[in-house]
Amino acid sequence: MSNVLSKINESFLGDAPGWYKKTIISFLALNPIIYFTALSFDLDAGFIIGWVLLLQFIFTLIFSIQCYPLQPGGLIALESLFLGLTDPYHVYHEIESNLEVLLLLIFMVSAIFFMKDLLLVIFTKLLETVKNKMALSLLFMISAAFLSAFLDALTVTAVLIAVSIGFYNIFSFNHKQKLITADEFENGKLFLRDLVMHGAIGTALGGVCTIVGEPQNLLIATKADWTFYEFFIKMAPITMPVLLAGLVTCLFVERFKLVGYGVILSDKLRNKIIEDAHRKDQARTDAEKLHLVFEGILGVCLIVALGLHVAPVGIIGLFLLVALTASKGIISEHKLGKAFEEPLPFTGLLVIFFVIVAVINDQNLFTPVILAVLNAATEIQAPLFYIANGVLSAISDNVFVATVYMNEIVLALENGIIDRNQFDVLAVAINTGTNLPSVATPNGQAAFLFLLTSSLAPLIGLSYLRMVIKALPYTFVLTIVGLICVILFL
Repeated sequence: MSNVLSKINESFLGDAPGWYKKTIISFLALNPIIYFTALSFDLDAGFIIGWVLLLQFIFTLIFSIQCYPLQPGGLIALESLFLGLTDPYHVYHEIESNLEVLLLLIFMVSAIFFMKDLLLVIFTKLLETVKNKMALSLLFMISAAFLSAFLDALTVTAVLIAVSIGFYNIFSFNHKQKLITADEFENGKLFLRDLVMHGAIGTALGGVCTIVGEPQNLLIATKADWTFYEFFIKMAPITMPVLLAGLVTCLFVERFKLVGYGVILSDKLRNKIIEDAHRKDQARTDAEKLHLVFEGILGVCLIVALGLHVAPVGIIGLFLLVALTASKGIISEHKLGKAFEEPLPFTGLLVIFFVIVAVINDQNLFTPVILAVLNAATEIQAPLFYIANGVLSAISDNVFVATVYMNEIVLALENGIIDRNQFDVLAVAINTGTNLPSVATPNGQAAFLFLLTSSLAPLIGLSYLRMVIKALPYTFVLTIVGLICVILFL
């Protein structure tokens, strides 16, 4: 019997550390006990265990390098369904509400896989041209911010991941061939970690500015009946100073090497990247050169299609995938399958997260905070909305938090509790609150969570806590500057 138990323990969660396995088993064993004990004492058992489950799910994200969160998080979510904290139909509704995000992940991220050759060529030229680390970091952030404002933060993050993995592979190959030392290899990984974090923060800075930047922006604009231009103008008093503050912070953390930033790529490693690019250029066949042209043309088409919003992002991604593979002659199911290896595990994790969001909603976990803010004096409602949305978005999902708060203020407007001017003020506070302070944690924004759970993160040592630490200067500056602007300009 002991041998069977030993085999089960060895199999459960595979190579995850023993302490981690025991922790997850403890969670699963204790949750029903906590729930039924609370019921026996006539307490709000759903509210109590709901918060416990939320913190446990965050735990699985924090230790995602030890074990991908899909399995442990999924077991916790499944237990919440068994305990009746939510139901499958509510979960389905959450999935339905976020279907566009799921389609984006499945198809757009997969399509980017077939553009990685062109992306690597472009970014190699960028590294070859811009040698100053501060200038390069700023360029990554500005590019990510601009693209996220008009395209989509997840798409931009997928590009950053694809390019960074390409550079990592060059460093790894040279390390295995003993052409660079272990210290130089580590230097390369730290350099990539800096750039990808600057880029990720850039997606948040740009994403808050326009209707299409983040999923919740479109929700807010729809309920407020704002056009693309109106949305940008109403957000500008907050978003433009914050954007400037973010860019200054980028230069500051690089200049003074704060929280691990400031790693400079050695000339040797830079030369290895350039040499690899030149070697590939010389070995490239006529067909492969033609494929780069196809990738470039379809890349321009992608930008135009996203900029004009001709279709939901996921649908555009699907047809980009079709066009890329058809033009490049990739017709084998096995070769197509490789493109889906990156996005599908994260898509599964996001659906698990929607179960937790359903629990938050059904058990009214955020209701005390929402009611406290709505009952505050009118003149302090905007900064309170900003702070409350920021805190809740950092531990939950900013789309969910924005939905809850927007529904509340729409109801308040319809019932005459607030006027239209106050409604607009609060909508701006909700948008900026859900987008800016939420950079504090990876679970605050889908793009950050995607980066954390990507295949790149363990390669460059980008853990949950490392992301929190490297985002800390930005969290402080963006939150404070945003709050000051909300107080002064709304």
